Amino acid sequence: MIETQETNTLPSGDTAVRGTPIEVAVARLRAAGLRITQPRIAILNALIRRDKPASIEQIHNDLKGNTFCDLVTVYRCLAAFEELGLVRRCFFHNGTSLWQINLAGETSYHVVCKASNTMEQLDPQTSAELNAAIKRVEDVLQSRGYTDVSHMVEFFGVSPGAAHSATSAV
Repeated sequence: MIETQETNTLPSGDTAVRGTPIEVAVARLRAAGLRITQPRIAILNALIRRDKPASIEQIHNDLKGNTFCDLVTVYRCLAAFEELGLVRRCFFHNGTSLWQINLAGETSYHVVCKASNTMEQLDPQTSAELNAAIKRVEDVLQSRGYTDVSHMVEFFGVSPGAAHSATSAV
């Protein structure tokens, strides 16, 4: 069953794909030649419902009662989605992988609190500036002959609330 949310228009190559987030994701799977299976739809819907990155275990827990989505299936689907750019992998400071839907193709960046492991998305202006800087670096690397260029950027710090809690507990 395909769940729907608000309508989006998202870039996909030279043409725009219109529809709900799940329709956009399904169109990208089809364009890549992947089959549309119940586990893939369930995992995509779980990711779309989340507003923050989640671990594989959290995503798997969101699928409880879904008999065709074991943990291995979640791992395999997320790996395929990452290769297509449908999801972005980000990390906690301890190295734990987290996954977030990425339908628009624009990378959003986060700051992770080292004290509480909470994650906050950077504001759109800061993310846009960071994306522009990274695009310039990727363009330079490609002009030097590098192919399949990618990057990982995560920010880590102690949030003001966590720092305040730590000092008031002393």
